[in-house]
Amino acid sequence: MTVWDDLVGQDRVAEQLRTAAGAARAVLAGEGVGGMTHAWLFTGPPGVGTATAARAFAAALQCVSPDLALGAEPGCGHCDGCHTALTGTHADVDVVATELLSIGVKETRDLVRRAAMTPAGGRWQVIVLEDAGRLTEGAGNVLLKAIEEPADRTVWLLCAPSLEDALPTIRSRCRHVALRTPPAGAVADLLMRRDGIDPAMAAFAAAASGGDIKSARRLALDEQARGRRADVLRIPMVVGDIGLAMAAAQRLVDAAAEDAKQVAADLDGRETEDLRAALGAVGGGRMPSGTAGVMKELENKQKKRATRTQRDCLDRALVDLTAFYRDVLAVQLRAAVPLANDVLRADLDTVARTSTPEATLRRIEAILACRRAIDANVAPLLAVEAMVLTLRTG
Repeated sequence: MTVWDDLVGQDRVAEQLRTAAGAARAVLAGEGVGGMTHAWLFTGPPGVGTATAARAFAAALQCVSPDLALGAEPGCGHCDGCHTALTGTHADVDVVATELLSIGVKETRDLVRRAAMTPAGGRWQVIVLEDAGRLTEGAGNVLLKAIEEPADRTVWLLCAPSLEDALPTIRSRCRHVALRTPPAGAVADLLMRRDGIDPAMAAFAAAASGGDIKSARRLALDEQARGRRADVLRIPMVVGDIGLAMAAAQRLVDAAAEDAKQVAADLDGRETEDLRAALGAVGGGRMPSGTAGVMKELENKQKKRATRTQRDCLDRALVDLTAFYRDVLAVQLRAAVPLANDVLRADLDTVARTSTPEATLRRIEAILACRRAIDANVAPLLAVEAMVLTLRTG
């Protein structure tokens, strides 16, 4: 096993990063910069492994395998440097991901200060920012200065869904690493190898997820997730009835809200009790004076996390709905492409037969418009109901 093994269907990216890690080792030996640079931007559709690629590269930069002296490539996966970097315990690797809607100036300044520290291990200070697309404009300007004037041996690894999600001034100063959607077969192989999932279920989940590895794993392991997806894919079959269509819209939003509530149930109580204990509260007793502001800050963070969770769940459902109509379009055009929902071939044929490719494209655009509206803070139910009405008329 090497650090590159979980880069599913990304052979070109793995080769690019292996070369850069080798160049980084040459830099440490005083042999020039070669193919190494201090700022990288990893992009790709959600779930394809941008953060996985960034973490693997971070591990390769910290690789201390004795085989390196014999000409081996960095990134062995089993030395202390690789292991601690991948497990999140390496002193010189910071992995930052947000559960909130955005990353602000304060958090970014703290990150920049950490990045300026001298590497404890004498190699590289690596900052992996998994949600660079969520930087506010002010936070982006703070980060820009750090990238323009990098500390010695500091490496920034930024992840975003696309180049357009990163500020132009930042992406122009980064080396771009573009990940592609992995083939379903590669995702299925990973599910079987890493999670021991049955081949038939792995094949179904890989095809249904459209290359989103996290979604594929969730579908394969969670029966409720498969049930929610089935509910979403019934929407095209009921849009002809306005009452059923509006009910489907309500269920879609309610399911996302329920997912957010489950996340809150798992995390909020534990976070609140941990903070109360840290501030000196005993059991259910009163909080010490002067701590109300800290507790309020935690409550606000939890509310923002619930909002993001609901949006993310809704967006995943809308991606599934887009895939259904993409399959309908493929059927209508008799395109020789794999179908994400081949198990629903009868439904695909019905919708394809009773509409036109032009109507299907309008429906896909309506779903994309719904996603944009939710991202712009339109009330989820209002956005989904407007989308369903458009799906009804085509």
